Amino acid sequence: MKQFDLVVIGAGPGGYVSAIKAAQLGQSVVVVEREQIGGACLNVGCIPSKAYLKHAEWLLSIREANQFGIQSSVEVIDFPKLVRRKDKVVSALQGGINHLFKQNEIAYFKGEASIAGKTVTVNNESIRAKNILLATGSSPFVPPIVGIEEVEYLTTNTFFELRKLPKQLVIIGGGVIAVELAFAVAPLNVSVTILEVAEDILLTEDPEVSAILKKKLQHLGIVVETKVNIQRVTKNSVELQSGKTIPFEKLLLATGRKANLALPREIGLTLDETGQFVKVNKHYETSQKGIYAIGDMIGGYMLAHAASAEGLKAVAHMTGIPQEPLNQATIPRCIYTNPEVASFGLSEAEAKRNGYDVKVSKLPYSMMGKAIATNETDGFVKIISEKKYNEILGAVIVGSHATETIHTLLAVKQSEGRVNELANLTFAHPTLSELTGEVTNSLISKAIHS
Repeated sequence: MKQFDLVVIGAGPGGYVSAIKAAQLGQSVVVVEREQIGGACLNVGCIPSKAYLKHAEWLLSIREANQFGIQSSVEVIDFPKLVRRKDKVVSALQGGINHLFKQNEIAYFKGEASIAGKTVTVNNESIRAKNILLATGSSPFVPPIVGIEEVEYLTTNTFFELRKLPKQLVIIGGGVIAVELAFAVAPLNVSVTILEVAEDILLTEDPEVSAILKKKLQHLGIVVETKVNIQRVTKNSVELQSGKTIPFEKLLLATGRKANLALPREIGLTLDETGQFVKVNKHYETSQKGIYAIGDMIGGYMLAHAASAEGLKAVAHMTGIPQEPLNQATIPRCIYTNPEVASFGLSEAEAKRNGYDVKVSKLPYSMMGKAIATNETDGFVKIISEKKYNEILGAVIVGSHATETIHTLLAVKQSEGRVNELANLTFAHPTLSELTGEVTNSLISKAIHS
């Protein structure tokens, strides 16, 4: 029986990053993956969706140019060719992970793993491990809608298998993934309807985010219906309790994801109080010593970069490197729409509930020269701070390149800086980042351009 220091089950962004770090620290490592290397993020999530959003951006840029004197038209949208581009991107990144595994002498098995004690069996081969890291991720949640079993619906795992654009796409769900995919396909002349049972779309975000993105969705011709009560689905329509029938060529269920708990249940790991996630301590160790769990299966932020960060913390603990627990307040949350959205930390309401004497400043991109010159005036920068120490408690950026510019704020917070440090920073002109300086100055005294 082969012996390894670490067996990682799951080759997504949590698993493969953990495996590489462990190998770099001198551990002997094996990774087991039952599906595709790279996990959901690389194959059916983060990466394919960004490729499709880029296609939409190209089309929207052509329309924008037409408004200002550069006349052009789109003769044909070769969707199969766009899909091939996406597949090429995914394949290249899969190859990159395989290369890193070989470079770091990580053994890789494709197959279904089972666990008995510290022995992992895959493809009839048994592996003895000092430590085991579970990074098996999550799967799409399919709600119990009447008639759904009769319909050939898509999930976020199968959406990117489409080789032909539907004329009508109905998306059930109004969360981040649903909204991103709506933005990705509507510019390709797909008629899109979003159906959300909750009060509004994007309820996990700042209310102003939801308002801006809903307006942009509607500008793209996307129908957004909230507070819907779905009575049933048929082969080609969704029937609402109100009596309204919404036809579709394709139906996409984007109603969240559920943790993959087959292995944890098989080996008797303790779950959290909800019964939906594996319970772990601050080092990501489960109820069984030497077995760790990270990512979607432990709850928290179900984000690729969160899983990677958790994995690095877990590996550090296994190898005896002192580590502070992952600070949830410094995990960025991103939406890759147009405009983009990025945030971290506490909202204004959460900060008040936590007892802070809160002060908030928000300024729009429409006041900045670069934004006006580049026609990127949608959005704002908002910073949530407190009056005693000017600590940065949270931030929301809505606007072009928000998912990149958020890291300036995060870097200052991570290094225990305050609003003052950002206010004293010289920002290049003209840039969109200048607005961060304006907002921080308004929290201390008064912004120049407000």
